[in-house]
Amino acid sequence: MSVPSELNYTEDHEWVALDGDLATVGITAFAGEALGDVVYVDLPAVGSTILTGDACGEIESTKSVSDLFAPVDGEVVELNEAVVADPSLLNTDPYQAGWLLRIKVSGPTKLLDAAAYEALIGGE
Repeated sequence: MSVPSELNYTEDHEWVALDGDLATVGITAFAGEALGDVVYVDLPAVGSTILTGDACGEIESTKSVSDLFAPVDGEVVELNEAVVADPSLLNTDPYQAGWLLRIKVSGPTKLLDAAAYEALIGGE
């Protein structure tokens, strides 16, 4: 299973790409596989303030509904409308087209590197 080394991760199976104080967030391929076919995504509104660990959205699949947890503190500055329109992007391209939101980070981050995430999911 793909775990891109340039990204950071959470124990809740989100990936985070940091660029200065801007974090792009999505769910990992591991999460997408566990969820099954994603059919609906509910994301926080642009301008929302979110706190690390708090539920900030939902991802619905043919199997279940799962919360999306905020990986960092900050303000939501952009949503990926393509994923809202076509949630299956989370299954087919989770690390590129399937990003969910961008957050202007306002506090310290506590994220896993790729090696730690691979260990979490039982990778090599």
